[in-house]
Amino acid sequence: MTEADTTGTTGPGGSNGAPAQGDGAPAQGDGAPAQGDGAPAQGIGPDPVVLRPRTLLISAWVSAAVVVVIFAVVGYLMPEVDTGVYFRAADQVSIFVLGLLIAGGLLLMARPRVRADSGGIEVRNVGATHWYPWPEVEAVAFPDGASWARIDLPDDEYLPVLAVQAVDRQLAVRGIRTLRGLHQDSRRPAQG
Repeated sequence: MTEADTTGTTGPGGSNGAPAQGDGAPAQGDGAPAQGDGAPAQGIGPDPVVLRPRTLLISAWVSAAVVVVIFAVVGYLMPEVDTGVYFRAADQVSIFVLGLLIAGGLLLMARPRVRADSGGIEVRNVGATHWYPWPEVEAVAFPDGASWARIDLPDDEYLPVLAVQAVDRQLAVRGIRTLRGLHQDSRRPAQG
């Protein structure tokens, strides 16, 4: 995984001025993203800046792999002899399937992603994806002591941005600067 995959630093304000392609996902998202105002889905353009949390991704994948291995070993080593409890092949398979389900739950933590371009921002957290055009976003904030960034919305509402996490340190700083740059660029009057 490259730095551009996790921070979008090759996007606006980055080193080469070209938007990052990120994790290789198609440009139009995961179906119709949820809108902030119920308007039809507009989505992100073809060259978005993509931000993903590096530490959380690594932790989620490693934890999921460890859980699968542990449950596979436990399931394999379950005795088939009389120890007072009779473990059959179905019990062994069930233990392994339980490990897969737990690993799948851990991998949900690998979902957070932000894609942004000059038109708006798409925030995918663990459970849902939201898209907002930049005029609806009042600020891109990273409050003191917070674990992750957020976008401030009208009426004192906000949306957590789990893809930009404090544990990623400088990657988070570059990511938040990139998002703030896109937000400020969208507020400048069009020159014509």
